[in-house]
Amino acid sequence: MSPVRRGKDLPIHNRLPVLRAERGLSRVALAEAVEVNPQTIGALERGDHYPSLDLAFRICEVFGLPVEAVFSREPFTPLSQQVYRGGQG
Repeated sequence: MSPVRRGKDLPIHNRLPVLRAERGLSRVALAEAVEVNPQTIGALERGDHYPSLDLAFRICEVFGLPVEAVFSREPFTPLSQQVYRGGQG
């Protein structure tokens, strides 16, 4: 058994859909860039699958970002809340 707890207790959140949209990348294009099946990218985005460390690094390399900018144990705050303070002001 892996020492890493998974699932509901410690999910791995990601920004893949947002990063893909910002860069105009389809799931297929990202999958090709990191050499996985496009369904794997969909499963990652839905949280149905967690990336291996190797896959996480390959994904981050495509976006030119550190792992913590793409994956997190805590949900990411929507950019609209960071920029517009939750729509107020």
